[in-house]
Amino acid sequence: MASNRLSAKKIAFVGAGSITEAIVRGLVEQKIARPDFLFALNRSSREKLDAMKRQYGIQACTLEEERECYEAYIREADVVVMAMKPKDVGGAVHALKPFLNANQLLISVVAGLSIDTVARILLNGMPIVRTMPNTSSTIGLGATGMSFSQEASAEQQAIALEMFQAIGEVSVVAEDQLDMVTGLSGSGPAYIYYMMEAMIKAGVQGGLTFQDAHSLTVQTVLGAASMVKATKEDPAELRRKVTSPNGTTQAALELMNDNGFAEIVERAVLRASERARELGDMISSDVANKTT
Repeated sequence: MASNRLSAKKIAFVGAGSITEAIVRGLVEQKIARPDFLFALNRSSREKLDAMKRQYGIQACTLEEERECYEAYIREADVVVMAMKPKDVGGAVHALKPFLNANQLLISVVAGLSIDTVARILLNGMPIVRTMPNTSSTIGLGATGMSFSQEASAEQQAIALEMFQAIGEVSVVAEDQLDMVTGLSGSGPAYIYYMMEAMIKAGVQGGLTFQDAHSLTVQTVLGAASMVKATKEDPAELRRKVTSPNGTTQAALELMNDNGFAEIVERAVLRASERARELGDMISSDVANKTT
């Protein structure tokens, strides 16, 4: 059974990349929304759309080949999800404007695109939700930051939350904190992958086969994250519990501390957050230029 809240909602996704597919998969597999009420739209990639239609039973069309279909899906939608690349957002918002109205809910998954930037273009009082999911959303284990415009009603906020809870966990934050969310969880999977690369490499250097080093590393990271979640203990406390005096773990952690490991990670998160702000400023400028 589809959920009562989303079962009658038509949702149009503008852009058919990995995040769109992740949300569609979550909504369809968990029977949260009707597949025939989900519309995937993009400019020209017919092959990707056809694959999604076959796999999930949704509707789809391209702007270049089926303009009338594209425009009709936008007009009909109760929820419109902007999921294009940041470089395409300026033109996309302007192209969408004639077909949007204040009764629809607009959700953005575009990194750096502020609520104010979209609102200044649309000028229609449309409720807007800004989100920052991460790539783990593609397997239903995402971490998403979410903020709402003042026009978003409690019901519309609940709709957005339900959509993104289908692909992981959601934290509602003030919009000025979303750049920090980007630096922490948006880019976060890459930090973990980078450390895993180093662990696997060390294992191989120490004589393990690549397969064994890879398997042990993956299970270690999975187990550590699961341990934090299951016990609800602070990671620092769990670290202390597995660090015996003068043992192997202490030797490794001392080397990491001596080389500024924690500081480097902190600086990396803050730099990614700073870059998110920079990209947001660039997007705002690009959109403004297309307005004039």
